[in-house]
Amino acid sequence: MKAVWDRPFRYLVLILVIITVVAVLWYIREIFQPLITAGLIAYLVSPVVEFLVTRFHIRRKVSANLVYFVTLAVLIAIPFTVLPAMYDELQGIMTDFNQALGNLQAALNAPIRIANLTVYLGGFIPALRSNFNASLVPKPEDALRVLEFTSRNFLWLLVVLVTAYYLMTDWPRLRNWLICLAPETERSDLHRLYHEIRKVWSGYLGGQIRLIFILSILYSVAWAIIGLPGAAVIGLLAGLLNFLPEIGPAAAAVVATIVALVEGSYFLPISNFWFAVVTLSVYLLLNTFKTVWLQPRILGHSVLLHEGIVFVAIVTAIILQGVLGVLVVVPLLATIVIVGRYLRARLLGLPPFEEESAPAPDLQAASATVSPPVNETVPPAVSPSVDSKSHI
Repeated sequence: MKAVWDRPFRYLVLILVIITVVAVLWYIREIFQPLITAGLIAYLVSPVVEFLVTRFHIRRKVSANLVYFVTLAVLIAIPFTVLPAMYDELQGIMTDFNQALGNLQAALNAPIRIANLTVYLGGFIPALRSNFNASLVPKPEDALRVLEFTSRNFLWLLVVLVTAYYLMTDWPRLRNWLICLAPETERSDLHRLYHEIRKVWSGYLGGQIRLIFILSILYSVAWAIIGLPGAAVIGLLAGLLNFLPEIGPAAAAVVATIVALVEGSYFLPISNFWFAVVTLSVYLLLNTFKTVWLQPRILGHSVLLHEGIVFVAIVTAIILQGVLGVLVVVPLLATIVIVGRYLRARLLGLPPFEEESAPAPDLQAASATVSPPVNETVPPAVSPSVDSKSHI
């Protein structure tokens, strides 16, 4: 048996391996989204893990276990503690909301005349209520589909939770194992490349925190100006929900609009319906400002990308991938830039990283001329006046 395969045979094996890997990845492509979600969860809680390690000098695995199980316990306890307490409040809100719909229906029962055209909108609210109730109550023939959907998502949830746990506890060992797969001469570069990428993702997380803080202030101030009850709390909630693209802004808009429709304004002399329209309009205006200018600028500066590129990337991710794509597209794009810059430097034979600046050649030459040789005889001392001039 040959010790070394022939070159054509090696190329053939390499092509077959690549085809097999691509086919397997395509077959299991549905698992990518849960794995990315698990990685995102581990990434979001990693600052807390690092804080406990550096502040209390405990092992990383102990810190990761503590953060993971405390977070999991809080998430499990929320449905059993917060939701029952909110049930009465929700019932009151729904009662007020139905009363507002009744008042709106009474107002729409009167025909509206526009020039020679008469419009009847009295059936709009009953149709809206029937469609809403039909969407909430599933049909009997859909029971099997609902059961399949819930069981499937429960299994994916288990995959996310287990993967996130092992990423939090064993990530350093997994990272070192992946780097050790490379030749020994390349491992130092890969370690440095990893730290460059980690710096980008940390900057992105800091940019998201700054964005949430700024948006909370903007929403709270704008809604307080128009007299929305609980403007500070709703503004903080809207800022936090903006971390979840699409779903978060929609939920914040619904909450603010319902509060405005039920409670009305503190001082604006308009009806609750038109105040709800004003509240929603203010939110949409601020959300457009956030999407077009504020978010691309803050996140672009945090990952050292142009805000125009960030804006196009976010909009493209919304169209193609949805919530998860928007969350990872900006740091992923910055990661691609870093890896591409590294590969370009290696392909062109250039240094892949900025090296430490060495002393300038002229300074080295000057120091070499000033310092006398070891075996050279030291000249006799000169007068103090000449010596002072030479130092000047």
